[in-house]
Amino acid sequence: MSDESLIKRKAATEGAPESSSMAAKKPKPNTVETRESQLLDSSETANSQGKSFVIEAYAAEDKGSRHTMEDVWVVLPHAFPPHDSSTFRCAHFAVYDGHGGRLAAEYAQKHLNFNVISSGFPRESVHVKAAKKAILEGFRRTDEGLLQESAAGGWLDGATAVCVWVLGHTVFVANVGDAKAVVARSIIPDGNESSSLKAILLTREHKVIYPFERSRIQKAGGLVSSNGRLQGRLEVSRAFGDRQFKKVGVIAVPDVQSFNVTERDQFIILGCDGLWGVLGPTDAVDFVHKLLKEGLPLDAVCRRLVKEAVYERGCKDNCTAVVIFFKRP
Repeated sequence: MSDESLIKRKAATEGAPESSSMAAKKPKPNTVETRESQLLDSSETANSQGKSFVIEAYAAEDKGSRHTMEDVWVVLPHAFPPHDSSTFRCAHFAVYDGHGGRLAAEYAQKHLNFNVISSGFPRESVHVKAAKKAILEGFRRTDEGLLQESAAGGWLDGATAVCVWVLGHTVFVANVGDAKAVVARSIIPDGNESSSLKAILLTREHKVIYPFERSRIQKAGGLVSSNGRLQGRLEVSRAFGDRQFKKVGVIAVPDVQSFNVTERDQFIILGCDGLWGVLGPTDAVDFVHKLLKEGLPLDAVCRRLVKEAVYERGCKDNCTAVVIFFKRP
């Protein structure tokens, strides 16, 4: 079996929803131990404090009041292909929010990580420029393949995405559309779970109403209607798929950000627009932080976050979250 097939199968197995009901979901922990002293370049190792952290990540979902579930997610603790010679630690997490169906979301779920890794994603050290270049190329390849498959199959689905790769001690965040990522960071140096946390938004929304997106749409011949949608139909300006809108300015080029994990960083929340439509970044971070201080298991914290959005805050849309916890000894 090829490396691509192995990656596809693993992503589909670990990322495919176990149930459309959040109450029935019992996620299994996925942990990745990362030691900075092993992951820094030799020129930087002398400055390393030798700290270690473990990543534990969980996903939860609920279809809300929708008849179908169009979100999919990925929790992949080992993002490199099996038998890869790299000794580097790399993990991948993502939320894909489908619209018009879930075919585009499922295609991206199965192919994006492989396309990024095979596009020159660093394996031996953290090279930020090379990693960002690989992510951009991986998104391009994924959208290209998706458009070919949708044309052959006669379907028009699209999907927004928010993705994270943790390479050594460096986090890379990429997004298209209105799915978001937020990091919870202690407001004091050397903070811990009991410290006050600040919510820092890691992504920028791509909607046709925003000037930096509207101008591209209009130059491509697209019309932003009075209801704030492209051709009166599509709210987002960047997405995988959406074959019928690619000629009028919709692209799948992500914004890519990166930062080094420090002891101040406690967790990252990835979510679709259903989650963020009823919970602001600070609301979500404060809610998760409160549950952590109460001592709830981490998988229960993730489930409670989605339950809060759907059953307490009134989310009617599909709602999916992946929470990535940075744990220290």
